[in-house]
Amino acid sequence: MEKKNLYETVFIVNNALGEESVKTLVEKFTSLISTHGEIQAVNEWGVRRLAYPIEDHTEGYYVLVKFTSGPEFPRELDRIYNITDGILRSLIVKCEE
Repeated sequence: MEKKNLYETVFIVNNALGEESVKTLVEKFTSLISTHGEIQAVNEWGVRRLAYPIEDHTEGYYVLVKFTSGPEFPRELDRIYNITDGILRSLIVKCEE
């Protein structure tokens, strides 16, 4: 049986894309995560001011997802974050059980 680890990921969506596009990106990533792992919780923090401008944006739509998956999936998730237009920043952290 494959070992599952607990992870948290936070990603910031460019809210200048509009409400529909933000919702579509959030659904894309939550379904991607649930396909490759098991989601424990999704916490949408909504639009927040960024600590510093990213690509001239001062606000972003924050989403926190807690999930379990195999150890190889977070690398792939990070790769997909980096090639997806509309994702300003992302972070994936392995949590201690």
